[in-house]
Amino acid sequence: MKDIEIDAAAKEQGICWIDVRSPGEFETATIPGAVNVPLFDNEERARIGTIYKQRGKKEALRLGMEIVSPKIPRLVESMQEQSRGRTPLLFCWRGGMRSRSMAVFLDLVETPVLRLQGGYRAYREYVVQRLSNYRLKPRLIVLHGLTGVGKTALLHRLRKSGLPVLDLEGLAGHRGSAFGNLGEIHPRNQRMFDSLLLEALEEHREAPYLFMEAESKRIGRVHMPDFLEKAKEAGIPVLVEASMETRVGHILDSYLTGAGDPESFRQNVLGALARIDRRFPPDTRTQLREWARREEYAPMVRTLLREYYDPRYRHTQDQYEKTCALRICSDDLDRATEDLKRFYQHLQPARAQI
Repeated sequence: MKDIEIDAAAKEQGICWIDVRSPGEFETATIPGAVNVPLFDNEERARIGTIYKQRGKKEALRLGMEIVSPKIPRLVESMQEQSRGRTPLLFCWRGGMRSRSMAVFLDLVETPVLRLQGGYRAYREYVVQRLSNYRLKPRLIVLHGLTGVGKTALLHRLRKSGLPVLDLEGLAGHRGSAFGNLGEIHPRNQRMFDSLLLEALEEHREAPYLFMEAESKRIGRVHMPDFLEKAKEAGIPVLVEASMETRVGHILDSYLTGAGDPESFRQNVLGALARIDRRFPPDTRTQLREWARREEYAPMVRTLLREYYDPRYRHTQDQYEKTCALRICSDDLDRATEDLKRFYQHLQPARAQI
């Protein structure tokens, strides 16, 4: 068993991050790529915490040992299976009893194991410090355009083509609007967003350019760091346009694919409408709700675009119509993707001369 600091751990190759905290803690936020092999489940952790408060540390440790003892063989087997030839690197909240206990179990069966000093808290401090002083090397190519033109779809296609892409909505688990958490999407908190963002930035650290959508500073539950906001403003603007029918189609494809139970989806749509209904006159408000109740989403989306989203973003759209470096139509996503790929290649010689 060997303790390792986060700076060294971040550079380690051939490791398997194992989060030994409870499933609830793991789901809230963890180190990207980590697997969860919990020493205690949620209920067990709550019981131990209650005993600690009521009877003290000694009694809490006794209960913990009683709970863990029968599980040791299964825990060891699970950690070995998850690591599969890689070196397990264990962490808990502060690098305390839970990770130490699990490391001892592996040590007893002569399995090499690392343990993160300071646990997840040390990792979180590392991420915050890195992002507060981050120097972004690639210049951003920023996709602008009205709601529904397919900016996210284009980013996904560019990434599949091997080009560097920063998908902030994907990292945030939110589409950045009143309807942003509909469908199969799971909003993340700031801690998890920051971790995934740092990982994505490091992946593309040496890229000359990096594609990104023109997101607002707040995306769902999270906020974009200041350095990225400034880089976005100084980036190369590309304006994406599409017909109204194409935009409606993009939105329906995006939100309805994997939407799950139709009734739950319908109720979520009605809830999202309720959050913005003060923006509409009474007749429009009633009509939008009626379309949602009947699951007639196409006319509802068309009206939302025309009367809510487009007026909000028209000023910005007009601004980039005058200053954009490239203007493309996404009625044909394949052609629009090729246009962006050619634009990226065209920029390479210019970058080389800087």
